[in-house]
Amino acid sequence: MKTKLLILALALMASSPVAQAQTYVDNQVPPQGDTVKVHADKMNRDIATVVIVPEQYFDPDLQDEQFPVIYLLHGAYGNYSNWPEKADLDDMASDYGVIIVCPDGQDSWYFDSPIDPSFQFETFISKELVDYVDHHYRTIANRAMRAITGLSMGGHGALWCAWRHPDVFGSCGSMSGGVDISKFPGKWSIGDRLGVFEENEDVWVSHSVISLVPTLKKGRQNIIIDDGAQDFFYQVNLELHEALLKQGIGHDFTIRPGSHTWDYWLNAIDYHFLFFSKAFAAAGE
Repeated sequence: MKTKLLILALALMASSPVAQAQTYVDNQVPPQGDTVKVHADKMNRDIATVVIVPEQYFDPDLQDEQFPVIYLLHGAYGNYSNWPEKADLDDMASDYGVIIVCPDGQDSWYFDSPIDPSFQFETFISKELVDYVDHHYRTIANRAMRAITGLSMGGHGALWCAWRHPDVFGSCGSMSGGVDISKFPGKWSIGDRLGVFEENEDVWVSHSVISLVPTLKKGRQNIIIDDGAQDFFYQVNLELHEALLKQGIGHDFTIRPGSHTWDYWLNAIDYHFLFFSKAFAAAGE
């Protein structure tokens, strides 16, 4: 896959697509993907991130054009290269005219750990990474043109970061998200970030994205949530859907046949990007 090759090649490059665009001759096409190291001030370390720009980014007639951004989060035990290796993000970036950002979330669940200062990923995703991308790329730097979604742990993280920071993300989504981690004690390194469940149940509950529903405001964000009917997260996603309905929070909610697999997510991502593109179009009218 084109993006997978780019990641391997670009790991050796220090320049960004902005600089690379100036070095290519007319009969060459600049690489769309760039693997960068983004410094996380709160954690005092660098985080690997893939940034993919649309082909239009390098069009000489569009050098002043700015683009919406979609942040795309991986799942537990994954890394920043998962989405670029599995999905054809180059084509998706160009088809939808967006910049796609895939950060390394490690096994953080994308919140700020109250017990481990080296895992402060809510701050990194919602503040430090957004600031970096807006500074280094031609983005439309406002919430209406910024979306975030992800799979599994990344689905939880996308909703967590978006719902905690509605001033940053105007649209958000979750694919097969682990949206209530309190139902899964002892799983997926969550205890390393929050403490042992039996001794910290209230912390687990408060760091579950479903606990944020009462804080949401009607019409504030565009929300899309889906899961497979055979997924082990099906029940908690159904409970999240019902909680949103009770709160009167508009959202798209879809259950399709499928389980916790890449076959499901590679189908789901198309619906999320279409959903976000419509939100971007409506915001631009």
